[in-house]
Amino acid sequence: MGGLRIILFLLLGSSTMAQAQGVPWSPSERVQLFATCAGRYSALAEHQRFFDGSASERAEAMQEIFEELIDATLPAAMDWGMPGRQALDWRITAKMATASLLNSANFGTNTRRREIDGAAAEAYLDECQRLVLGDAPA
Repeated sequence: MGGLRIILFLLLGSSTMAQAQGVPWSPSERVQLFATCAGRYSALAEHQRFFDGSASERAEAMQEIFEELIDATLPAAMDWGMPGRQALDWRITAKMATASLLNSANFGTNTRRREIDGAAAEAYLDECQRLVLGDAPA
């Protein structure tokens, strides 16, 4: 847990840094961001299991990072009045949305829609990737 606290400090150390990194300052918004990213990577890991086992392992590692961040920030968010089940709702919603984009991008019949949905899925995952410091798995 000590390493996680260091990551949180680096991500959220000051309001200026939080704004520069794009990380929300309020605890519930942080949980929302981390839950959304955990859901996105969960969908990616499931999708990649069909195509590339090692890629799915990297996605699972990213999912675990965001799950740890949820665990670290959830108590403060609940102290601010956020219902605990809200994090699960955000996570499931993001997972379903990402799964839909990935399925459309890979199996859709409309070429233009496949390109748009593939780019959208990649952009959403990149948004989460930028939150993790260091050379984290992509």
